[in-house]
Amino acid sequence: MSAQIIDGKSISNAIREEIKRETADLLEKGIRPGLAVVLVGEDPASQVYVRNKAKACEDLGFYSEVHRLPADTSQADLLALIARLNGEAEINGILVQLPLPKHIEEKAVIDAISVDKDVDGFHPVSVGNLMIGDDSLLPCTPAGVIELLKRSGVSPAGKRAVVIGRSNIVGKPVSMLLLRENATVTIAHSRTPNLPAVAREADIVIAAVGVPKLVKRDWVKPGAAVIDVGINRQEDGKLCGDVDYEDVLPVAGWITPVPGGVGPMTITMLMQNTLKAAKRAHGVG
Repeated sequence: MSAQIIDGKSISNAIREEIKRETADLLEKGIRPGLAVVLVGEDPASQVYVRNKAKACEDLGFYSEVHRLPADTSQADLLALIARLNGEAEINGILVQLPLPKHIEEKAVIDAISVDKDVDGFHPVSVGNLMIGDDSLLPCTPAGVIELLKRSGVSPAGKRAVVIGRSNIVGKPVSMLLLRENATVTIAHSRTPNLPAVAREADIVIAAVGVPKLVKRDWVKPGAAVIDVGINRQEDGKLCGDVDYEDVLPVAGWITPVPGGVGPMTITMLMQNTLKAAKRAHGVG
C-alpha cells in the first residue's frame, strides 16, 4: 500500500476556478474585489510571495495594489499607509508581508489593519472570532489545510487529529478549525513527552513545527492522513517538509508532498478571503 498523494496544486486550481466564476458574477454587478499588499524592505522570499500574490489577483480579475516601501520606512509612516488603505473603498483586503524590519513592531501593524480587511486572519478580533466560532476571515494556511482534507475525501468529523506545532500562524488556528469540523484534537510540541507515540494515535497528523523530516514512519498510524505544513531548505538547496516523505509514504493513507502540497493553497485562500471581504463590504450573500 502507498499513500494517496494530495495534490495541492490541482485542488488550489479548482478553488481558483470557483473564485474566478464568482468574481465574474460580481463584476457584472459592478463589484471588483481589491487587494493591497505592502512590502517593507528587500527580503528576497517576501518579494517572490508578493509577485505571486499580484499575479494571482490579475489572473482572477481582482484589482490589486503593491506598495513597496524602503527598509528604513518608519513605523509611523507604515501605520499611516494602513490607515489610508483602511478607508479606501476599492480595497477589500490589506496584507502586510511579514517579516518586517526589526524597528517595526509586528503587533502594532497587525492591530492597525481593519478587521473587515484582515485577509491574513491575524487581527486579534479575527482570532477571537475563530476561537468562538463566529464568522470571520480565516488564516490562509490553516484554512487551506482543511480544504485539502475535505476535498481529498478525508472528513475530520469524529477523527483523532494531532497537530505538531503551536504557532499563532498555523498550529493554534488549524487546531481550532479541526475542532470546528468535529475532530478530537491534541496539540503537541517540543515539550510533549513521547511525541512519536502521541502522533501514532492520530487519524490525521498535521506537522507544522519547522524541523526538517521530523515525522518518521513509526510516528504514523497505518492509513492516517498526513499534512505537512513545513518548508525547509536542505544543504543541497532542495526543499523538504517536516515529514520524512519517502519514509512515511508507504504507511500513510493520504500525504501532502513538499513542495506542491499545502504551499499552493495559501495564496488561493488569501484570494478566497479577499473575495469574501468584497462580498461582505457590498452586502452580497
